[in-house]
Parts: sequence; C-alpha cells; structure tokens
Amino acid sequence: MASAPAQQPTLTVEQTRVVLSEVIQAFSVPENAARMDEARESACNDMGKMLQLVLPVATLIQQEVIKAYGFNNEGEGVLKFARLVKMYETQDPEIAAMSTKLKSLLLPPLSTPPIGGAITAS
Repeated sequence: MASAPAQQPTLTVEQTRVVLSEVIQAFSVPENAARMDEARESACNDMGKMLQLVLPVATLIQQEVIKAYGFNNEGEGVLKFARLVKMYETQDPEIAAMSTKLKSLLLPPLSTPPIGGAITAS
C-alpha cells in the first residue's frame, strides 16, 4: 500500500533561522563532531571521498534535527530544507551567514596557491 506523498513543510524566515541554528548546533554535539572528524580523516581531503564518507554523516546529523519540523527522515528532506534555506538566503542576511557557516562545516577548506606563486609566464 503506497502512502500519500508528504507535503513539503513551509517555514517562515524566522522558523528557518531557528532550524538552521539547531542544525549548526547539532554539528557541535560531541558525538556528532566525533562522527564528522572520523569521516573527514577517512576522506583525507579527497573530494570524491568527502562525498562518499562525510556527506552521508552530515546528512544524517541534519535529518535528526529537521525531522522535528516536518521534513522527511530521508535524504530528500535535507534537500528540501537546503532549497528552502537557499530561497531565504537572498532575503535574510542572518540566514545567508548561517548557511555559509553550515557549508564550512561540511566542505573542506579550499587550498589556495601561494601568492607570487609557482606559475610563471614564458
């Protein structure tokens, strides 16, 4: 028996701020921080391995928070929440800042070439 498709939760800007704040806080819970550290160490800053190892852990941590706000407890719920945050980023600087902070928790820092670098014109 198939269940009816779940309605996408509709959150206001204020509610989105609260949920986003809770998601960010969830990453600092010692158990979750340890899970993320272990996944990052296993990935060795390799983007392909980050997608295989870190992203699933990050998705689970987010799911644990957002399910309380009506998002489904699968990867689809995280994607819907991400789309909602993206929509509000342009309208609300606080959400934009929190979104940037969340992304920094998920992605490895990008290495930049040294200034004055090794590239020379011939």
